[in-house]
Amino acid sequence: MNSRRALPQTIAVCSECDWVMRVPPRAPGEAAQCVRCGHHVAPPAQADHQRPLAWALAALIMLALVFAFDFLSFSTRGVTHTMSFLDAAGAMAGHDYPSLGLLLLCTTVALPGLYLLAVVFLCLQAIRGSAGNATRLLARQLRPLEPWMMADVFIVGVLVSLIKIVTLADIAIGPSFAVFCVYAVLLLRCFTLVDWPSLWRDLAPDAVEPPSLQPGRTGASQGAVVCRGCDMMFRPREGERCPRCGRRSVAHAADRLQLTWALLVTAVILYIPANIYPIMSTTSLGSTDPQTIIGGVLHLVHTGSWPIAAVIFIASIVVPISKIIALAWLCLAARHGYHHDSRAQMRLYRITEKIGRWSMIDVFVVAVLVALVRAGALMAIEPGPAALCFAAVVIITMVAALTFDTRRLWGETFETETP
Repeated sequence: MNSRRALPQTIAVCSECDWVMRVPPRAPGEAAQCVRCGHHVAPPAQADHQRPLAWALAALIMLALVFAFDFLSFSTRGVTHTMSFLDAAGAMAGHDYPSLGLLLLCTTVALPGLYLLAVVFLCLQAIRGSAGNATRLLARQLRPLEPWMMADVFIVGVLVSLIKIVTLADIAIGPSFAVFCVYAVLLLRCFTLVDWPSLWRDLAPDAVEPPSLQPGRTGASQGAVVCRGCDMMFRPREGERCPRCGRRSVAHAADRLQLTWALLVTAVILYIPANIYPIMSTTSLGSTDPQTIIGGVLHLVHTGSWPIAAVIFIASIVVPISKIIALAWLCLAARHGYHHDSRAQMRLYRITEKIGRWSMIDVFVVAVLVALVRAGALMAIEPGPAALCFAAVVIITMVAALTFDTRRLWGETFETETP
């Protein structure tokens, strides 16, 4: 068993503000934050790799059980329909929206399942104390996947869907939904337990010695960068990759701002049809009623479902627009050097990055309702073209946030490190 009482003191470069600092020894359960921007440069330390391994295995077991039972059932006027979890993705594909079905599968079970399997494999390799190049390549791909795992968002989408139709039909929750909730909790817990600095130290103990850097200055001022794949510090030459994980180094260049701007403009363009076209159409007794995003919110208000209307309005209207405006302001601040309150700008960025994924609630609501409400001419729901456009807006704004270089919010400073 690989165990340790406390990790040694190290020198680290913050990946969000480029500040060089001393990271004190971490006892199990202790985390480390950047003294400049507050970013978590090291998660809570683990005594060994047994805990994340155990939680990952438990989550995988729950994930397997999700497909063994019924998820939800719908009954109205003598017509009953039961859906499994896979029916949600299959229904979207059956209505000529296979991309939305694939998106649902990837974000809720496929990517999380691969992530959990990889965590199990990496923990076992770290316990053994050896890893090849392929293992290191796998390890560097995992953390970028975490924002795209939306099991928790899907649960909220299911609950919103049930509240929207509970007055129109009898709804029963199957065992699979309860198992899925447990799986989502285990997955989130696994995220918090993976101690990446310790894991990388055990996977690549023979990595090259990091450069000697002076704390209290930026990495750029000392010719060093921090790898976004494994957090290793090194001084890159042109075209050089990280000596530990092989990831290409990210330069302090303005072209990343141009990429963020391009993605934001694309999101604005797609947001127009996402609000003009119907996001779903409801057929009841032979009459079809298409609904746009804002039309669905107004319908919920008129029926007295104020809480659900507020959730949909915030997730589908407020969050996307606020995220686009916030990222646009941050791009302007980074380009023109508005560094009068960099910590506030960093807080704005972190909020923007965290809430963006929750806009996917509306897409998941449509997927669940399309799969669940199948009663022929009595009642049926079909997805509309706005669902595809809106999903694209959510994905593009998430990518825009990830491409934004937060180091440019700080500029070049050479202040002394605060204790």
